[in-house]
Amino acid sequence: METSVRSIIRVASACLLTSVLVACGGDDDGTGTPTNNVTTPSRGALVGNAAPVRIASMSASDMDTMMSSSTGPTADFVRSVFTLKCSIDIYQIQYQTVGGQGESTTASGAVMIPSGSDSQCQGARPIAMYAHGTNDDKRFNMTDIRNNAESILIAAAFAARGYIVIAPNYAGYDTSTLAYHPYLNADQQSKDMIDALTATRTALPMLTQSVTDSGKLFITGYSQGGYVAMATHRALQAAGQTVTASGPMSGPYALAAFGDAIFQGQVTSSGPLNVTLLATSYQRAYGNLYTNLTDIYEAQYAPGIDMLLPTTVGVGTLYAQGKLPRDQLFNSTPPDPIYAGITPATDPANLAPIFAKGFGPNNLVTNSYRLAALQDAQNFPDNPMNPLRRALKLNDLRNWSPSAPVLLCAGNSDPTVLFMNTQLQQAYWTTNPPPAPVTVLDIDSSSSPNDPFGNVKNAFSVAKDVVAAAAVIGGAQDGGQSAVLDVYHAGLVAPFCLAAVTSFFDGAR
Repeated sequence: METSVRSIIRVASACLLTSVLVACGGDDDGTGTPTNNVTTPSRGALVGNAAPVRIASMSASDMDTMMSSSTGPTADFVRSVFTLKCSIDIYQIQYQTVGGQGESTTASGAVMIPSGSDSQCQGARPIAMYAHGTNDDKRFNMTDIRNNAESILIAAAFAARGYIVIAPNYAGYDTSTLAYHPYLNADQQSKDMIDALTATRTALPMLTQSVTDSGKLFITGYSQGGYVAMATHRALQAAGQTVTASGPMSGPYALAAFGDAIFQGQVTSSGPLNVTLLATSYQRAYGNLYTNLTDIYEAQYAPGIDMLLPTTVGVGTLYAQGKLPRDQLFNSTPPDPIYAGITPATDPANLAPIFAKGFGPNNLVTNSYRLAALQDAQNFPDNPMNPLRRALKLNDLRNWSPSAPVLLCAGNSDPTVLFMNTQLQQAYWTTNPPPAPVTVLDIDSSSSPNDPFGNVKNAFSVAKDVVAAAAVIGGAQDGGQSAVLDVYHAGLVAPFCLAAVTSFFDGAR
């Protein structure tokens, strides 16, 4: 895997454009059991039994040209790493699934089909499922390849190299009939992914050129999608379905510990957005996070906040309208002096400046709600009584062992999804060794001789240096550290981890 310095410089200088990648229920069995003489649609069924609609077609050369003319970070990096071999057809698939309460609903997604003369583009092809990162836009659609940077990245990395790609939009987005999004609900989100897989396998023979899959299934995703990818691997394995390998990236797997860290003061980037999505999701699923919205939210934000996200107006507009704070999750005055802040010992990545932005007078979460969670963490660290902490533990993924190979990739200074998630997941599997190998890649670490990921680590280091140097030239007084952190999660770690994951999958395809 070779990467030119010139390409990396161009990647790093424009890496904000991959911000679409950021981050960070019920037990319906889908059998269609009649209720009140009304048949519930079966999970994984195509909506209306209709064949997917082809949205776009693109040759390998067309895609290469489109990426060449792009100023985004994905273009040059992907072109420098991958040779695009296949033309692709992109279809929109609509399928039946469930919401966080187990209620019947619909969802949509993209199915990307490779074709062409190269041997990788023909015959039975492997499937790569991709779970996208946190997004505030209800209209988010992975079929919109010309306007969705995450979609073009995945198309180039997988579909144009011979994988059938399934990329759900998730319930609550695009054409979905669900009025909310079941954010970080492991049960629902894994069902959503599995239902998309079922629907796609039904649809493949219905396409203009009938397509078959090879039986090999790969699962990956970034940020929220990294969490969803791992939850999906776990659910498929539990159902006895074959997974060839998975590559979760920068996901909040250790939700119980991550939630405690945030409430204790390590407030990550996009904290108010993520907490609002999470609280709505878990309130819908479990019904006990709060009695009134003002139990959790300050009065200025409470009215209608449970219907605020995903939005059709854009989160920037919500910030401007004062409906959601950009950074301030908690009040500057702690609910109790013992929770006044963090110590350097709990901040190994030196993210204190990021955490500090999460506090202020225009905070989202009330001090009383925060205090209740903090006291519960102190009194019941491993067996929570607090409803929010119980929900987080229920959705924590440190409770299974993969029987297929896994690559976990992340960066140790991530200000959005703390690296502790990857470390704690690794620690769990070290204590409870799985039957399949688990590889953990810190993309922001030094390479060693014979390191299979040495090239991508070195390229990542160059990209960081370029971002920092550009910031210093622009007048930054902190050596460019803030500029690096601003783009770290989405613009830097995301494409480099994806390069590592595709290499990992290629070795098993």
